[in-house]
Amino acid sequence: MPELFDKGGRPTRIAIGNLKTVSVTKALAAAGNYDAGDVMSESASAGTAWTFSAIAREDNGSGHIVKAIAFCQTTALTPSLTLFLFHTLPTCELNDNAANTAVLWADKDNFIGSIDFRAMEDLGTGISQAIAVADSGDTNNLPLAFDTAAAADDLFGVVVTRDAITGESAGMNLMISLTAEQW
Repeated sequence: MPELFDKGGRPTRIAIGNLKTVSVTKALAAAGNYDAGDVMSESASAGTAWTFSAIAREDNGSGHIVKAIAFCQTTALTPSLTLFLFHTLPTCELNDNAANTAVLWADKDNFIGSIDFRAMEDLGTGISQAIAVADSGDTNNLPLAFDTAAAADDLFGVVVTRDAITGESAGMNLMISLTAEQW
């Protein structure tokens, strides 16, 4: 497959598909400090997957995720994150602050791949952020090809911190934004 972007971030080919960005924001339960490998979600007892609705152009659609952004409302939090993506709702752990179990054997056929966000940065803007871009030189697993399920145009995610986090606050917002080239 040809490279999507050169080292300067400029497209190296004409996009065949449409670009679409889907953002999901969750107010994290964050009832206590996160250990490395904990799930980040909106509830400690009834967490749900991060649903990237209509990321594909149509049911059973496909494309490539070419950019991903993570924004945290709380400043000075600098964890690395991993987003596990599935084309069908996963059965793994979804509760906040619980140890990650993705990818379970039962979910292996629905697993698309994962996106790794380097350590978030607080650059005095009032939020912490991490950006993953295809062919940026980072080892973030982008571009990431995907197919959605036969009767859906969505992808489902599980966000996991790769570092322990202290200084979190209950209700702080975490936003994950994916930009996909739709086929």
